[in-house]
Amino acid sequence: MRSSRNLFLFLAALILTIPGLIPTAFAEGTRTWEQSKFDELTKGTPTGVAIRSTGGLELAPTFKSLYATPSTYIWAIASDDAGNVYVAAGAPARVYRITPDGKATIIFEPKELQVQALQTGPGGAIYAATAPDGKVYKLEHKPGAKPQPAKSDSPQAAVPDRDKDKDKEKDKDDKDKDKDKDAAKPAADPSWSSSVYFEPGTKYIWALALDRSGNLYVATGDHGEIYRVTPKGAHSVFFKCDETHIRVLALDAQDNLIAGSDGSGLIYHISPAGEGFVLYSAPKKEITALALDRAGNIYAAAVGEKRSGGAPSSGMAAALLTMGSNAPTAGTSPQAPGITITPAPTTTPMAGPFPFPGGGVSGGSDVYRIAPDGSPARVWTSHEDVVYALAFDSQGRLLAGTGNRGHIFAITGLDDFSDLLKAPASQVTAFAKSPGGGLYAATSNLGKVFVLGPGPEAEGKYESDVFDAKIFSRWGRADFRGAGSVDLYARSGNVDNPDRNWSPWKKIDLAKNPETGIPAARYAQWKAVLHAGTAAPGVDSVSLNYLPKNAAPEIDDVTVQVGVKYQPLPKTSGISLGSDSGGSSFGGSSGTHFEAATPSSRDRDSIGVKWSAHDENDDQLVYSLYYRGDGETRWLLLK
Repeated sequence: MRSSRNLFLFLAALILTIPGLIPTAFAEGTRTWEQSKFDELTKGTPTGVAIRSTGGLELAPTFKSLYATPSTYIWAIASDDAGNVYVAAGAPARVYRITPDGKATIIFEPKELQVQALQTGPGGAIYAATAPDGKVYKLEHKPGAKPQPAKSDSPQAAVPDRDKDKDKEKDKDDKDKDKDKDAAKPAADPSWSSSVYFEPGTKYIWALALDRSGNLYVATGDHGEIYRVTPKGAHSVFFKCDETHIRVLALDAQDNLIAGSDGSGLIYHISPAGEGFVLYSAPKKEITALALDRAGNIYAAAVGEKRSGGAPSSGMAAALLTMGSNAPTAGTSPQAPGITITPAPTTTPMAGPFPFPGGGVSGGSDVYRIAPDGSPARVWTSHEDVVYALAFDSQGRLLAGTGNRGHIFAITGLDDFSDLLKAPASQVTAFAKSPGGGLYAATSNLGKVFVLGPGPEAEGKYESDVFDAKIFSRWGRADFRGAGSVDLYARSGNVDNPDRNWSPWKKIDLAKNPETGIPAARYAQWKAVLHAGTAAPGVDSVSLNYLPKNAAPEIDDVTVQVGVKYQPLPKTSGISLGSDSGGSSFGGSSGTHFEAATPSSRDRDSIGVKWSAHDENDDQLVYSLYYRGDGETRWLLLK
C-alpha cells in the first residue's frame, strides 16, 4: 500500500488529467412541452378567450366599452326598462345617465364625496344614497321638461382641438388642463330634479333595495341598522343587529330581505315583519355581494379574515383616500368596511380621509351557496381576487366581478368556473341588466361602463407564455386536441423576449402536416385563434415536441484535501468521495450542482475528493473514478 503522500500526488495528477474522472450521460431523446391545465394556461395572454378551471380554452362573451366617465370610482349601477343605465360614482360624486347607444348626461351632482348606492323606482324615479353623512336623494324627471342632449363618446374623445400655439406656451398649461376637464365633463341635464328623500343620521349608507310594494330599504353603517321608507315617506328602523355595518341587500321572491354584514360575516334572512334569522356565519368577516337565483339559492361573496374567536370587529383597516375639504377627520368615525381600492393618480388638491368599502382586505374571496333548505356550501374561492359584485348572465351562470386585477369569473358548480375576461380597469364593481339579455358591467380605476354578452366574441386569441427549453433545440410536430374552428401558430427565438427578433408566427397545418416548421432555438411559444361557428371552438391541450441538442457533460471542479473525511464515508483505501450532488455516497447523480458545503470532518489518515459536474441536457450522470501512482502510466479503477 502506498503512503498518503504518494496517493495525494496520484490524485493531484487526476486534477490535471481529467480523464481520471469519467462521467457518462444517458440522453432522453425527444421531449414534449404540453399545456392544458388551468394553472398553466393562466400564464398566457387571452384576448376574447376564456380559460376553464378544468383546463382548456373557449370563446369569451363579448365585452364592449359603452362609456368612460370622468369619475375614478363607480360604486353601483342600475338600469331601467328602456335600457338606460344609471351610474353612482365618486371622485367626483355624480349620477350619470347613459343611454344604450353610449350617450351620457349628469342628472345629479351632490355635495357629498360619494354616491354609494343606487336603485331605480316606479315612475322613472331614481334613489341615490351618498356618503359620508349619508342621505338618500330622490331623482325625478321634471314633467314636460326636455332632456339635455347627451354626449356619445368617452370624455377623452370629446376634448376639442386647441390652438397649436397654446401647446408651446408653458404658462398656459394649467388653463389647458382645466379646459380638458371641462370638456371631459358631460352636460348636466336640467330636466332632472333632486330632493332629500330620507336622512338616517348615519355617515354610511351601503345599499338600497326596493320591494314590490314600493318600500325602500336602506342599509347603513355605524349602528348596523336597516331602515324602511314607505312610498309616502314614513320611515322607521326595520331591523337592527349587533354588527357595525350592513353592507349588502337583496330581496327574494316573497319580499324577504337578505342582508350581509361586516364584522362577523353574517347573512340574515329578514321577514317582511322585520324578524331576522342568521342563515349563515361565513368563515370570512365581510359579505360584499349577494345574488339570488330562480330556484331560491342564495349566493354570497365574502372577504377578509375574522379576528381570533370570530368576534365582531368595527370594520377592516380602512383604505383612506383623501378627496375634498368636506371629508371627515381621521378618527372621528368608526372605520368603514370593504375592499381595498388603490386611488388613481390625481392632480386635484385634496385633504381629509374617506374610508372606502373593504379597506385592508387580505386572503382573497369565497363565494357560498345557501340552498332553499338553509344548507350552506362553498362553491368558489380565490386567494388573489376580491369579489365586488355578483349577477347571473343569460345562460344562468353566476358571474363574479373582482379586483384588484379586474377579472370576471363565471361560476358553474363546485370549484367549476371559467376566467372569462380581464377588464381594462383594476376593479369590476357592479352589474345591471342590459337590453337583449346582456349585462352592464361597471369598473373603477377608471370609472367605465361596458356591455357584457350575451353572445360570444366572433374571434378570440390566446398567446401562451414563453417556454424555455434550457438549451438550443429542434422543434418538431405539434399535437392539438380541441373542437371547432381553431388556427394554431408557433414561433421561436434565442432571447426570452419575443419582441426581440424572434421568428414570425408560422401557421401549423393540423389536418395534414402538423410540423411546427419554426427555426431551431432555445425558446418557443404557441398561439391559438378561435373562430365562432356552428360548432363552438375550443382548445383542450397543445403540445410541442422538441429535441435538445446533445451536449457533452462537463466537470466543473475537482478538489482533493489531505486529512479530510467527507460524510457519509465509504471506506475505500482511506479515501472519502463526494459526488456532484454535494457529498452523497459515491455513485450516480442527476447532474445537480453544489449548493452547500459538503459535510466533512478532520481525519489525518484520509484524503477527501469531491467534484462538481453538470449536463446541459439535464441527463443523468454516472461516474467512474480512476487513479494512478506517481510516475505510473496505468489508470486503476477505484470506484
